[in-house]
Amino acid sequence: MEELICIGCGAQIQTTDKEKIGYTPQSAVEQGIESGNLYCQRCFRLRNYNDISDVHISDDEFLQLLHEVGNSDALVVNVVDIFDFNGSVIPGLNRFVSGNDVLLVGNKCDILPKSVKERKIVHWLTERAQEEGLRPVDVLLTSAQHSYAIKELIEKINAYRKGRDVYVVGVTNVGKSTLINAIIQELTGNKNILTTSRFPGTTLDKIEIPLDDGHFIFDTPGIIHRHQMAHYLPPKDLKYISPKKEIKPKTYQLNPEQTLFLGGLARFDFISGARQGFTAYFDNNLPVHRTKLGGASDFYKKHVGQLLAPPGKKDLKDFPSLVKKEFSLSERTDIVFSGLGWIRVNASADNRVRVAVWVPEGVAVLTRKAII
Repeated sequence: MEELICIGCGAQIQTTDKEKIGYTPQSAVEQGIESGNLYCQRCFRLRNYNDISDVHISDDEFLQLLHEVGNSDALVVNVVDIFDFNGSVIPGLNRFVSGNDVLLVGNKCDILPKSVKERKIVHWLTERAQEEGLRPVDVLLTSAQHSYAIKELIEKINAYRKGRDVYVVGVTNVGKSTLINAIIQELTGNKNILTTSRFPGTTLDKIEIPLDDGHFIFDTPGIIHRHQMAHYLPPKDLKYISPKKEIKPKTYQLNPEQTLFLGGLARFDFISGARQGFTAYFDNNLPVHRTKLGGASDFYKKHVGQLLAPPGKKDLKDFPSLVKKEFSLSERTDIVFSGLGWIRVNASADNRVRVAVWVPEGVAVLTRKAII
């Protein structure tokens, strides 16, 4: 069979995997061949609906793209997920951007409790970025979903790019493409910055959005972080780990040797310390089940996929086994489940706390100074 190519981005047309580059429904392929205008689904939606969607590329392809960013004189807009900062950091980005300016955008600020002050989050993000070797020229909080601070983001991009191209980078699931769609929506019909009538995808690895001065905003594909929970879940269960609304923290009063199950996705054991409240910051729909530590492993084996879900029973064969990670804490600490949420532990020098966390093999767990 003759190899079919998308005339918009040059991708090889395929009809089997919606998540991969070049996907096109079979009916659209036949229509495209007849008309002589064969586009992949991504380019079709881009041309007809101004809808930019992420594509998944390999780590090596993403590294090659980062090298291109580093070799350019450009403003780099690094989009991170406030709810999962560590899971949305691009490893080694500081080395690749070289001397380019970085504007750090913390997306999904609307899902944090309203009691958290933006000033505190900006300070916290700045510190975390510096720990990763980044020295952003500015830090801005946005909500792509609700178009919050989009005008301010456009103003900052215009101010910091200084007549240069702009690369928007981020891992998958941070809302990068939704953010760019929000920018396009904000500027439709407004020719001050973007020309929004046509967005040609000139290569497999990025989309070029033309600016009035002849430069471009490059929307780059998101890299998949293998240690994120989303990597191990089917699409129908992503709603449990990707909050769309303000999260409502829940506090559980636990005695030592009690366990919390986070659906069937993870487990938190309170091993020793004074009785206290542990505050959980997860999607409001994620079921949390309390039980005794002594029989927790048997309880999990018996009920995972049913009482303890997600994952559902049909998805268990592809879901990794849970592995244990133990911590001894002496200060107020967040235990972070990468891509899922976190639990705040109220430890202190006078109240040392031992806890254990169980997560799917491959998912990262880390501790940080409590941010709330």
